[in-house]
Amino acid sequence: MPSGHAVAGPAPARFAAHRPGYRRTVTRAARLEFDGWILGLGTASGTRVVVGHWPRSPLGPVSDVMVQRPDGRRVLLAPSPEVAGFVGSTYSFDEVQLVEVAIGRPDGTSWTVDAGPLRLRVRTGPRPVLGRLLHAVPSRLARTPAWAGLLDVPARLTTGLRTKGSAGNGRTEWYGVQDLHAVAEVDASWDGEPLGALAPVRPAVTFGFGSVPRRPGVVRVTTTVALPDR
Repeated sequence: MPSGHAVAGPAPARFAAHRPGYRRTVTRAARLEFDGWILGLGTASGTRVVVGHWPRSPLGPVSDVMVQRPDGRRVLLAPSPEVAGFVGSTYSFDEVQLVEVAIGRPDGTSWTVDAGPLRLRVRTGPRPVLGRLLHAVPSRLARTPAWAGLLDVPARLTTGLRTKGSAGNGRTEWYGVQDLHAVAEVDASWDGEPLGALAPVRPAVTFGFGSVPRRPGVVRVTTTVALPDR
């Protein structure tokens, strides 16, 4: 199955029972963990992009990209029917494209994303105040659904974002955010046409539950998805 290029590194303790990349059979009534990063940004053209990069997940090492065009059209760029089916059952899209999704990390502050019509080159900046606060919480605690649920109300009041909620098809999601860096620069194009300078994620994306901050950024996150028992 084609996928984004996973970032090398030691597996956290909770993945120790799995081979690198962590893959399991996706069944009903299961809690599934996707461990990695979410990159969200806007552009001067009005196109907004959300990249999910999951070196360890029940689907193996995968990456996917959600794009909302200036006219509101929501496009999912997925590397396989399996990933498209899972993500498409959790969020809402007007179009799904099966393409190779390649994620690169040339250095500690750079990201490259090549996915079908989308090309991104991103440089991140320092942690904002919120990032420093998130980074101060032990990751073993920060990634748990219990902690994410506890932070849901404060997150809504201070940022307008949710850390726990209902997703598509009766699924529940928790976002265990562990770190945040601002995006400082972007070079982006769609089908070879430049998307313009970095801009806030405005209006907010409408893929479904969950969102990204208005200010472009990259978050280190463990997303837990509970499937319904039916």
